[in-house]
Amino acid sequence: MIILVINTGSSSIKYELFDMKDRKILARGLAERIGEESGILTYEIVPAGGKPTKKREKGLIADHQEGLKRIVDLLVDPEHGAVADKSEIAAVGHRVVHGGEAFKATTIIDGNVIAAIKKNIPLAPLHNPANLTGIEVAGSVFPDATQVAVFDTAFHQTIPGHAFLYAIPYEMYERYKVRRYGFHGTSHAYIAETAAEYLGRPTGELNLITIHLGNGASMAAIGNGNCIDTTMGMTPLAGLVMGTRSGDVDPSIPFFLADHLKMSFRDIDDLLNKKSGLKGICGANDMREVIERKEAGDKRAEIAIDIYTYRIKKFIGAYFAALGSLDALIFTAGIGENSPYIRELSCRGLDKLGIEIDPERNNKAGGGIREINSAEMEVKVMVIPTNEELKIAQETKKVIEKGRGIT
Repeated sequence: MIILVINTGSSSIKYELFDMKDRKILARGLAERIGEESGILTYEIVPAGGKPTKKREKGLIADHQEGLKRIVDLLVDPEHGAVADKSEIAAVGHRVVHGGEAFKATTIIDGNVIAAIKKNIPLAPLHNPANLTGIEVAGSVFPDATQVAVFDTAFHQTIPGHAFLYAIPYEMYERYKVRRYGFHGTSHAYIAETAAEYLGRPTGELNLITIHLGNGASMAAIGNGNCIDTTMGMTPLAGLVMGTRSGDVDPSIPFFLADHLKMSFRDIDDLLNKKSGLKGICGANDMREVIERKEAGDKRAEIAIDIYTYRIKKFIGAYFAALGSLDALIFTAGIGENSPYIRELSCRGLDKLGIEIDPERNNKAGGGIREINSAEMEVKVMVIPTNEELKIAQETKKVIEKGRGIT
């Protein structure tokens, strides 16, 4: 089964094409700056045993419809295409950020699913509209393919009420579904399953803390294979300090800003989501740049890193307490996989919990799954590269086969 996975943003389409017979990537790429004259379309085909072919086009990509059509043209290109015809693509798996309480699992898309995703737009106004655009465009470009929605929030639906409810009038939950939902679910699920496979133990026997550190960042406490808590909340703004997002703040701060600076709530939302986090503290949201500035003596950059890693450390302690015991602590995503310095600071001083990083193992270059804990410590500290696109493809294949009665 050949499956196309797309992750549609407001001005981008990230895509990967998989042959699920052997979980092989056939092609991948990104259409970005959609709607701008400076649009960019990248494409990489990954032939079996051969050298990858890469292409990069610049120019206006008028809209998502045109962007996906140009992606398809590359996928079926006679010389460098990954498939002979788009009809070979059996399904399109869509990343959908917010499923609310309506979706606890991956779902084949129909009119009712689309209506439910639209209903959840108030919970994810920056993401769900773009995800819906991807679904609508893919439906017209691939009329014969099965369209499948894989929700960021689904993995977190096992969180118990005492962890997902906020201490506000209960009516707010009953009528408006105001609660903690969590995000990055496909990443946390993939990491948990990969860790279990690596450790040779059933997922249901493991207690894990997974730490997804990219421009967006979140953590999950996974007890006996089920998510019991996560740092993001009703929206992706809560929890850890991120590239441009504040993470947890005093809930009264928006009212203070409105009263004293006469800021509108729209402006405050923009401030907390796009102008805060690392960027708000030191002016840069790329952790590589922040670390370079810190090493050059920039005090703001040093403060930003201290706040960032302190928040991670606090949640490690909190989740250790919630779980009661811990088998592995796992770093993933761009910063988590590639920054030994951030990993070391986040775990510094946690040896009493059985968590300690070995400097040599931590600083050793290399990809793939690796253990970076001190050998004598009980808790495994690991780096596992995430693969959200593969997880989406796996979930898409699973739901289609289940619908056909294949087990």
